Amino acid sequence: MPNFQSILEAIHQEAIHAKDKGVVASYIPELAHINPEHFGMHLKTLDGQSYGVGDYNVPFSIQSISKVLALSKAMALVGESIWERVDVEPSGHPFNQLALLEIENGIPRNPLINSGAIVIADILLSNLEHPKEDFLNYIKAITNDDTIRYNESVAFSEKVTGFKNYAAANLLKSFNNLNNRVDDVLDFYFHQCSIEMTCSQLSEAFFFLANKGNCLKNIAQLSETQAKRINAIMLTCGFYDEAGEFAFEVGLPGKSGVGGGIVALLPDQFVITTCSPGLNKKGNSQLGMLALEQFTTKTKRSIF
Repeated sequence: MPNFQSILEAIHQEAIHAKDKGVVASYIPELAHINPEHFGMHLKTLDGQSYGVGDYNVPFSIQSISKVLALSKAMALVGESIWERVDVEPSGHPFNQLALLEIENGIPRNPLINSGAIVIADILLSNLEHPKEDFLNYIKAITNDDTIRYNESVAFSEKVTGFKNYAAANLLKSFNNLNNRVDDVLDFYFHQCSIEMTCSQLSEAFFFLANKGNCLKNIAQLSETQAKRINAIMLTCGFYDEAGEFAFEVGLPGKSGVGGGIVALLPDQFVITTCSPGLNKKGNSQLGMLALEQFTTKTKRSIF
């Protein structure tokens, strides 16, 4: 068994001294205020051990990482009917690209690009009695933590600058792939992305996807097959047009967010989360990508 704590500490030391830490996202104004030196890593093993270094207990905006949790809740609610409205293919394009959506008649290429996640938000809006409250309670339950909150300032910042998301939602509506009002769907979507969590909370939230669908409290959130499907989508689509690179360098299912977070997991073994707000040119955390490549190299643990 590797000494996980010493491996994380060695990676942390190298990362904080890296010359290129990426560039903090500024197109969502509220995210531009993040400390660019912030860096943390947290590992949760399926046998209950936890390891952390750096700023792993500092909250940050999880952004697109929330798309996996929204997808899991939607799958639990409506099952296979999701795939009538969204596909499971990698896009090979940036997360907010619109051209494919029009070419493919309003069916998003996968649920982890923005247009696909907006369809998932519409499904949740149609199937939850109190959508924002119920979704937040779902995340609190799977994480076993009642302190998790929406950041209303981030949600508002996204609302007033999210022109491409409005374009995507209206395009989806024009193809009859949104059932609710565009403004209502996007209000939910912006709040979903604004959720603040720490690396340790995210490791615990994603535990069920490494544990055959069973969360920390050993309650089935998804079937084993559904958890396997989501892990497959994370591997092929979790990093947009850098998904192949992540599979090649790291070799784990994972999901990134423009708040600087990355969650990755090895089924039946562990969940690992990193946070560093500086992004590379593809919109993924520069240090997070580097740290996870080093982790799987040093531990010799990946799905390949």
